[in-house]
Amino acid sequence: MSGLLPNKYLIVVVGPTAVGKTSLCIQLAQHYRTEIISADARQCYQGMAIGTAQPTTQERQVVPHHLIDFLPVQASYSAGMFARDALRTLDKLFNKYHHVILTGGSGLYIKAVCEGLDSMPLVDPKIREYLNTRLQQEGLAGLFQELAGRDPAYHQIVDRHNPQRIIRALEVCIATGQPYSLLRNNSPVARLFKFVKIGLLLDRQVLYERINQRVDRMFEQGLLEEATALYPYQGHHALQTVGYQELFGYLKGHYGQEEAISLIKRNTRRYAKRQLTWFRKDQAIQWFQPGDFEGIIDYLNKVIAQ
Repeated sequence: MSGLLPNKYLIVVVGPTAVGKTSLCIQLAQHYRTEIISADARQCYQGMAIGTAQPTTQERQVVPHHLIDFLPVQASYSAGMFARDALRTLDKLFNKYHHVILTGGSGLYIKAVCEGLDSMPLVDPKIREYLNTRLQQEGLAGLFQELAGRDPAYHQIVDRHNPQRIIRALEVCIATGQPYSLLRNNSPVARLFKFVKIGLLLDRQVLYERINQRVDRMFEQGLLEEATALYPYQGHHALQTVGYQELFGYLKGHYGQEEAISLIKRNTRRYAKRQLTWFRKDQAIQWFQPGDFEGIIDYLNKVIAQ
């Protein structure tokens, strides 16, 4: 590929929630003397530090992190907007470093940076607000059924448990009058840097136990108080998120706190399963145990040396 920046590699680290991406990436950043860009669809929002497991202040002092904690929860933000901001950040970082780390569990955000996204028309934000209101009032099943009528092809392949994907498809269908699937071409965009992808994987029961422990730790850190402060903004897209939705149900009196905790653990496990389903489709990812730092470094050095 012509025009490549010499010796510039984006090291992409992916995996399900709670697998250990943050601690590994800090190790990698220290090893390669570089910085980290977060590719998480929720860590970019302010006031959501606990529920989205943002790197701590101390961790960010050890290694600078970018695109974290910079948007108000009322803001609309998309994978395309993230790619724009991430590429701008990479332009600056590649002036200082040969390697930069991109990490997160949001598969579409990773794809947007590495490969680009299909060109989609602008959509009136009121359409998304309308669909999010319906999601709150009617649940996901009705929106999923509507998608079957508007775009049968995409209805067959979309993750039926992912409200963001279903709402995104519906808003494009409504705005354009065309099926969302018709506007998708999945053609990769050339980048000026090379990238190498690392995936982190744990035995399922070990991962699920880590998820349960993380949820308990979040409550000890003040997740309920954080959700209470965010309750007035519950209708915004940023808060259609595991952890907050269950606590909003508790705050409305639909069930008790123990049930809310149980629901968060269950729904986080389901989210981790969906993340793995997405990432396993990417044949470019090389999988490792999160504790295999030496093996990961060895693999990265071999790829980068080619």
